Amino acid sequence: MGEAPSLRILVTDGIGEQLEVVTRTVVGLGHEVIARESSLAEVARLTASERPDVALVVVSQGSSPALEMIDKIVHEAACPVIAILHVQDRGFVEEAAKRGIFAYVVDGGDPEELQSAIDVVLKRFAEYHNLEGAFGRRALTERAKGILMERHGIDEEAAFNLLRDQARKTQAKLVDVAEAVVAGQPLLPARERAAPSEESPDG
Repeated sequence: MGEAPSLRILVTDGIGEQLEVVTRTVVGLGHEVIARESSLAEVARLTASERPDVALVVVSQGSSPALEMIDKIVHEAACPVIAILHVQDRGFVEEAAKRGIFAYVVDGGDPEELQSAIDVVLKRFAEYHNLEGAFGRRALTERAKGILMERHGIDEEAAFNLLRDQARKTQAKLVDVAEAVVAGQPLLPARERAAPSEESPDG
């Protein structure tokens, strides 16, 4: 197996014996275990402050606390989560997937299997955030176009042209211009003064 980069890994929840097995496996792979916590509040604080590369949630028999833990870590959006199951549990995996886990492993004692899962989730996590960023930029541009269409009484194409022309003129990114419009900054006030947009009287 090739030399993997050393990662900072949060190991949390779970019954003592399995927690020890997973911790030993992680350390044996050359990674740093930054904390082993079971309190929801502590996990939230650590995830936000320590920014681990990966979180391993060891699932004990009662799955509700583990699902809460996954919710909390995913909400912080700091790192991908791998669920370490005691036994294969399809119902739990489906629930955990809805909450945003990227992978699961049964037992967690096999170094090769765990490292493979870590490699896969890091890749998926990066791809997900790139995709999310693209959707976010598109949504921002759509909102800005809507604001300009309403403000200037123009169609969608004209609104996009305003954004594009302003981006070229100011040498800014289109998404930055869109963000400024959404934040309430007026675009092309000179045009508004030169040709005020007034509603046509009826008839």
